[in-house]
Amino acid sequence: MMMKQSLQLRTSQHLALTPQLQQSIRLLQLSTLELHQELENLLTDNPMLERVDDPMDNAVRLLADGAISTTANNSESEFAVQEVGAESAAPVADSGDNTEVAAAADSTSANEEEWSFDDVPQGSKSSDEDDGRPQLEAAQISLRDHLLEQMRLNIREPRDRALIELMIDALDPAGYLMETMDEIHASLPLELCVEPEELSFALAMLQSFDPAGVGARTPSECLALQIKRLPKIPFVTRRLALKIVEEHITLFAQRDFNKLKKILNCDDEDLREAQVVIRQCNPKPGADFTSASSDYVVPDVIVRKSANGWQVLLNQDVMPKLRVNSMYANIMKQNRGDGTMGSQLQEARWLIKNMRQRFDTILRVAQAIVERQRNFFTHGAVAMRPLVLREIADTLGLHESTISRVTTQKYMLTPHGMFELKYFFGSHVATETGGEASSTAIRALIKQLIGAEDQKSPLSDSKIADMLGEQGMVIARRTVAKYREALKIPPVSLRKSL
Repeated sequence: MMMKQSLQLRTSQHLALTPQLQQSIRLLQLSTLELHQELENLLTDNPMLERVDDPMDNAVRLLADGAISTTANNSESEFAVQEVGAESAAPVADSGDNTEVAAAADSTSANEEEWSFDDVPQGSKSSDEDDGRPQLEAAQISLRDHLLEQMRLNIREPRDRALIELMIDALDPAGYLMETMDEIHASLPLELCVEPEELSFALAMLQSFDPAGVGARTPSECLALQIKRLPKIPFVTRRLALKIVEEHITLFAQRDFNKLKKILNCDDEDLREAQVVIRQCNPKPGADFTSASSDYVVPDVIVRKSANGWQVLLNQDVMPKLRVNSMYANIMKQNRGDGTMGSQLQEARWLIKNMRQRFDTILRVAQAIVERQRNFFTHGAVAMRPLVLREIADTLGLHESTISRVTTQKYMLTPHGMFELKYFFGSHVATETGGEASSTAIRALIKQLIGAEDQKSPLSDSKIADMLGEQGMVIARRTVAKYREALKIPPVSLRKSL
């Protein structure tokens, strides 16, 4: 049988990921910090694109004597730059007026005036200590430098200094000695003839330094070193506290107070006084010398109460104002640009359009979230309702993946605090009346119940589940435990106090 060949024409639709669409998706998923970093790279690579809002406009200028300059940066040195018809695009954050103002101050003459030593006031220093000079934060000193300075002041023998410095280098960031004495002794060259007694002396000297507890090998030793140096502690209380941390630290951590009282042969008052002493100690004495970098979060949208309800506004401070460079746009208009400039012009237009679309999408999603979570903004987390990405996607006519990108690393400033947009989404828990309660609201209720509990008789997970059941919320004990752990609240045995 012969197969007959034929040609057929079929039409189909498919989505092509054009460079413009790829850029739009990428900008949508970037956080505010990542967006500005990406923008700086694009401004460097594309001369057709320029930024109207200079991040340095609000920079502090210093005079020669260190005082802050009060002269306005752009008071008399601004001129208007007209945007060129269709070749330029309006700024992302502005609408209506296409005229932008750009600073063009003579930086050379301005700097000469600001840094002239003739500006230093002679004999006019105020009696007030605050003379306008900015207060600079002192450099963070490390634990190692702090200990080495004490060693130089207290230890004279070079051999002892070398051994103490060896132990200082063996400390972890919390201030604990990471190696045993045998390991340290074995690492030393035999020709130095270091005796174990010398190492013990070096360790004793290290443990006498500030902060108290440094150089300890175990948490028990760390707490004991601090208790021995605490001032104005009665002898009986100090001895009881030392016995607890040296011999019964596990029972104390587990808050098994009944067993502790039986073993130590003491009453509630004695144990309570020893507990107060132990709580004055720092289990990580070196942590204060660790410089922790702060993570700053800037809101993308701001929610405010108005006469008509809750109002959602974009944060203008994080919205870059972009436009096409007028000079290059004129060159292109006069057909004097090459193919490269034409491509860069198109890329600049795409970026401005995609940037505007990014913030418009964030605003729409935020407005939809506020509309559905009105009770949260009025009453707090306990009034949060269940919400899923699909609900917002269907309302706005967007894909669920788009909502996921918009709500990741985008933040909303509310009267109740700063929240990531994802915070407002949560699964549901059934109620006895057939309704639904948000898991976020359940966690808020659990936190409230534990916050109001009697610390001498804290609530168990089963008891919390029963109390929630009395309010019509069907929730299992293991679910309460899961939510409690998510809130970083310890179990009932660790919340009990005397």
